[in-house]
Amino acid sequence: MSAIPDRKTNQPCGTPFGVSPERYQALDEQVETLLRQMTLEEKIGQMNQVAGSRDTTGAPANTEIEEDVRTGRVGSVFNAFGVEFTRELQQQAVGHSRLGIPLLFGYDIIHGFRTIFPIPLAQAASWHLEGIEQATRIMAVEGAAAGVHWTFAPMVDVARDPRWGRVMEGAGEDVLLTSLIARAQVRGIQGSDPDAVDTLAACVKHYAAYGAAEAGREYNTVDMSEWRLREHYLPPFRAALEEGCATVMTAFNTLNAIPATCHPLLLDQILRREWGFEGMVVTDYTAIMELEQHGVAADAAEAARKSVNAGVDMDMQSSYFIDTLSELVRCGQVNEARIDEAARRVLWLKAALGLFDDPYRYADEARETQCILTDEHRRAARTQACESMVLLKNEGFVLPLSDQHQKVALIGPLGNTPRLLGSWRADGDHDDTVTLREGIINRLGEDAVILCAQGVSNEIGDTDTSGIEDALELVRQADAVVLALGEDEAHADEAASRADIGLPGPQLELARRVLAEAGDTPVATVLFNGRPLTLTELDDMAPALLEAWWPGTEGGNAVADVLFGDVNPSGRLPMSFPVSVGQIPIYYNAFNTGRPKGVDPKYASQYLDIPNAPLYPFGFGLSYTTFEYGAIKSACTEIGLEDTLEVSLTVTNTGERDGIEVVQLYLQDVHASVVRPIRELRDFQRLSLAPGQSERVTFRITPEMRSFLNAGLERVQEPGLFRVQIGSSSASGEEIEFRVA
Repeated sequence: MSAIPDRKTNQPCGTPFGVSPERYQALDEQVETLLRQMTLEEKIGQMNQVAGSRDTTGAPANTEIEEDVRTGRVGSVFNAFGVEFTRELQQQAVGHSRLGIPLLFGYDIIHGFRTIFPIPLAQAASWHLEGIEQATRIMAVEGAAAGVHWTFAPMVDVARDPRWGRVMEGAGEDVLLTSLIARAQVRGIQGSDPDAVDTLAACVKHYAAYGAAEAGREYNTVDMSEWRLREHYLPPFRAALEEGCATVMTAFNTLNAIPATCHPLLLDQILRREWGFEGMVVTDYTAIMELEQHGVAADAAEAARKSVNAGVDMDMQSSYFIDTLSELVRCGQVNEARIDEAARRVLWLKAALGLFDDPYRYADEARETQCILTDEHRRAARTQACESMVLLKNEGFVLPLSDQHQKVALIGPLGNTPRLLGSWRADGDHDDTVTLREGIINRLGEDAVILCAQGVSNEIGDTDTSGIEDALELVRQADAVVLALGEDEAHADEAASRADIGLPGPQLELARRVLAEAGDTPVATVLFNGRPLTLTELDDMAPALLEAWWPGTEGGNAVADVLFGDVNPSGRLPMSFPVSVGQIPIYYNAFNTGRPKGVDPKYASQYLDIPNAPLYPFGFGLSYTTFEYGAIKSACTEIGLEDTLEVSLTVTNTGERDGIEVVQLYLQDVHASVVRPIRELRDFQRLSLAPGQSERVTFRITPEMRSFLNAGLERVQEPGLFRVQIGSSSASGEEIEFRVA
């Protein structure tokens, strides 16, 4: 056995924004000078975040905040954007509070500010890290131009239960993919220079394990071993912090019977002592207040004491810090040094963003006008929407549709609606959104005839099928049919868990009737949704399925690009699509059991009525072309503990179109001191190949890639047998074996 230097425990995180030690020290000295002038109440004021009036992300809040701002009782305002609005609030703080300390403006800019990109889960489906970084860079440029300093992103919760509505906000079920995307998002949000006026402070959330809420129910309990927490749920947070993420947000959930907002293991032991994080920790909306509902605090004072002593630096919206901390310090229940530490982190963030040098540096009306919803930004949104789409099925080569299709029946509740932005759409405006109908017209030209019928609604619980006959009449007239089905934007969001993740409303009946009526007329089904759905019945009858997610501002144009073959789909699933909700939680990197399926026909870990496998596995996605994988080659079959093994193979585009293939490497540690997953994604490469073109792909399997946490929570590598699988998804590809001696 060989110990591996553990990035989670033995090395400090990167400094916020990745600033140099010299720059960090200079900012720290600036903050200390100010801190020495502050009263206890003014320090606590910096720890208080209140809601502005430009948006809502929770229960209605008191937005009469000007008096508190003028008296230094507010350090940050969230849901605050727009140059005029933020300048007015900043003037209250700078011009009227005793020390003139500027405010920090925060906003949930998750997948775009005004130019809305695909939802984060869709972006993850692109497996295109550079494209994801570009999207977050654009959203930062637009947000900063609108006066925002700080965004509550990225969300890096690993999620294996698609009933949870917030899966739309993350990168899916895999640790490696989520970690790499977290890094890309932090780079995009924060840019390369915190002094630049297009920099936003990033906030990695929700710390921690929020994606494992029981039954996929929002705000629910989480209970897991510390081994699983550290091996599967914490690495994406660590990755974001190593990239220089400036802040951390606590989660709503309990973790092993302690709410995350007052969790000493999370906030003190791991985040501060082991990882050495120097940035600021903020709660989620009213999370300190909710400690009373959890039952671990009898009143506001106890909730404030537990959270601040655990390591929270800023209270979002409950006002418990501002109401109770002064007295808690005076009676000795909170040390004033802890208040100094928290205020120092808040002030350091403001100093790093240049707000002490110029409190109005983000308040430039000309920049706000020039930088938001530009043609360049819309083009980038369209490109990423195309890259995010996953072709799930294409029997009989229904897709791409032909330019000769000039009479298209566009059927379904998502065909002629701008509600394609998804939840957490910031300042996105449906009036800016290209509908699918508009996208098809833009693609085929004004001479084309687009016959539209909603048919049915996609409202949960709706059973009205009276519109289906009108839709069928249009199908009879068309030479191609596009079925636009899926969820409404409100169906996958915070507080939007679903026990039944099938198509809501009578959409399945609409699909059944349309497909039966169409006969030989080609029918392409496009899905707009924020989570994996149970599509088993639809998959049985629909020849072509295109997963478009919620594609954003340019959604209609992007879907038309893919439907008519101007863009070859290249997305790959970042979450497994189940056959049935009874399989949930379902994820590809599960453990084997002592009685795996296939060993014994009866006494095995299996269902009696459905397969164990998902309908569509993690990493899956089709193309309009085909790819052939050659045999895997390796220089040897045995290496030492400290050695790196190179493996390679040739991938060839054997079809007639340019295409992008995501070549995925999975590793299995066959025998170890603890049970290891059946397979784990360890690397991938995204290839662009012309028809007939071949490329040699090489992967390096390093000691770190072979390492894991043992039962003692030590990161180790052990000798033994390993299997390498390289293919186009977690469920395909050739395997070879090698041994580590």
